[in-house]
Amino acid sequence: MRRRPAAVGYLRRDVSGARQQWDEVLIRSLAQRFGYELAKTVVFGAETADVTERLVTVARRLDTDAVIVPSTAHFEGGVPDELVQVCDVITVAPEYTYARRPSSPFVDGMEGPRPA
Repeated sequence: MRRRPAAVGYLRRDVSGARQQWDEVLIRSLAQRFGYELAKTVVFGAETADVTERLVTVARRLDTDAVIVPSTAHFEGGVPDELVQVCDVITVAPEYTYARRPSSPFVDGMEGPRPA
C-alpha cells in the first residue's frame, strides 16, 4: 500500500526543447508540494503515436492519481478527456487541476479547469 497518492510526470521533448531538464524539475517540485509520489516521468516526441492512449495505459498500470505536465502545450489540442476520466491532470504553468471526471451518465461533464 502506498503512503502517498501516485503521480506520473509527462512532457514532450520537442515542446520543452532546451528546457526539458528544468521542466522535469518543475514536475518533481509540484508533485512534492502537492503530496504526490512521482512514480515516473514519461517523455515523448512529436513522432510518438497514440500519446493519449499510452498515457492512459501508464496511468492505469501504475494506479496513478494524477498526471503532472508543464503546460497544456504538451498536449496537442488540449487536455485529453480520455486521460481526465482516469486521473487528474495538473499543469505547472499556469497551475491548474483538470479534475478526474467519473464516467457516470448522471454527471453533466460541463466542468472546466479549476485552480490547483
